[in-house]
Amino acid sequence: MSDPTRALRGAVDLSGLGGPARPASTPAPAGGPTAAGGGAPAGAPPADGGEIDGLVVEASDANFNQIVGRTSIVPAVAVVWSSQQPQSRALLDDAIDIATALEGRVQVVGIDVATNPGIMQAVQPPEVPLALGLVSGQPVPLFSGMVDKEQFRAVVDQLLQVAVQNGVTGRVSASDVPAESEADELPPLHQEAYDAIERDDLDAATAAYEKAIAADPKDTDAQLGLAQVALMKRTRDVDLQAAREAAASDPSDVDAALVVADLDVLGGHVEDAFVRLIDLVRVTADDERERIKTRLLDLFAVVGNHDERVRKGRTSLMSALF
Repeated sequence: MSDPTRALRGAVDLSGLGGPARPASTPAPAGGPTAAGGGAPAGAPPADGGEIDGLVVEASDANFNQIVGRTSIVPAVAVVWSSQQPQSRALLDDAIDIATALEGRVQVVGIDVATNPGIMQAVQPPEVPLALGLVSGQPVPLFSGMVDKEQFRAVVDQLLQVAVQNGVTGRVSASDVPAESEADELPPLHQEAYDAIERDDLDAATAAYEKAIAADPKDTDAQLGLAQVALMKRTRDVDLQAAREAAASDPSDVDAALVVADLDVLGGHVEDAFVRLIDLVRVTADDERERIKTRLLDLFAVVGNHDERVRKGRTSLMSALF
């Protein structure tokens, strides 16, 4: 087995592939509307022969930079494999399983170097399988060779932390992804919000979502987007390591716990975030308890009321309060 920490930095030059990159047509913050646009890329099938729309795209020499452009919104794991070495496909299948469990917080990009010579030339040495992270259009070395799924998941979790530190906190949909012509037809205020997120103007995104809600108080997508932008604003300048060290050194520190709970949700550790804050609700009172409860309600909104973890979290919160 290859060492999963083996450095590949400098070994991959993707700058010349596929023409100029362009951003996704439908960027979205974490948990919000679909963030996979840029055409209707073919989904790479999982091991059972089905298809996971949105979570998985098949890259080629022609479309690779379009896919890379979307990583300013949603981080990606690119798995380089070869149809001439069928066993290398197993790493892509593992990546799909991991991305499915993470509910779209990372997109999987399948690259068959046997049919894409341009990418083959960019990957040196041409060892397959190979896993490469993509965040804001930049390659993040992961590992080459096969690793077990648990190790792979740990590496992806680290990639998500890098993405959070760089403000890349979007999500793709695990369900049907609209074609580009359909995806472009977003409500004007939603498009305005997404465009603002792309240029890192979160205040403008907030204003756009607030206008959408004022126009239609039942616009749940706008409500969800507003909550997610608020989360992005709270965490954009946070030092991840310092925040976790502060929370670990004093579990009763409410401020530190609130920050880490935000980071946990961004990183996909939703249940950890809920448990952390609900445990604090049990041992606090008055204003501190109210602050924690309010933050929990904010995070419930970010994840979405349809999510089973939110339903369980609400039940646990009610038990802790009463």
